Amino acid sequence: MQANRNGFFYVLDRTSGKFLHATPFIEKLNWAKGIDPTGRPILTGRIPTADGTYICPGIDGATNWFSPSYSPKTGLFYVMALEACNVYFSDPKPFKRGETFYDTGTKLPPDEHSQKILLALSLDGKTVWRYPQAGPGDSWGGILTTAGALVFFGDDSGALEAVDAATGHVLWHFNTGNSGRELRASPMTYAVDGVQYVAIAAGSNVFTFALPH
Repeated sequence: MQANRNGFFYVLDRTSGKFLHATPFIEKLNWAKGIDPTGRPILTGRIPTADGTYICPGIDGATNWFSPSYSPKTGLFYVMALEACNVYFSDPKPFKRGETFYDTGTKLPPDEHSQKILLALSLDGKTVWRYPQAGPGDSWGGILTTAGALVFFGDDSGALEAVDAATGHVLWHFNTGNSGRELRASPMTYAVDGVQYVAIAAGSNVFTFALPH
């Protein structure tokens, strides 16, 4: 399973690598109208132009380095999605050795509002629940699931949160004192002397919490 930057959630056979199916997991998606039976995109024809073309998802993708997670207990795939679009420009120019070369570029439209949304996807690509984030859409923290049916993640406001893995119901929230963009690591868990801990790096700090027995 892979939630791709292009906005589609892919499921492949893990033994053969055969493409099984792909479904969109974001709402702002206009570069393709679907994926064909061979796994190739059905393009809409939107390409960068000199005047600019509005294309979704934006330059950061529908998701990125913020790690997804899977829970064998719930059978759900969790991903932090980014709903955002950009205007893509084309500026063809000859390549000159030793000079910085940009053939295309992007701008964020003035009225564009980027938003992070924590999604729980079933294996057939359906959204089981969604948890929209409050913030500018610039956080990069990943997701951790536990055997206790919890999902930990750094939210877009700069907090560490825990939600119910089956329902997305918010259970716990801790303000790290950092902005969302300073949460660039996934939470991690470990155990010492029978006590389970959850830790996350936020800015120049590392926060660690003990889980109740």
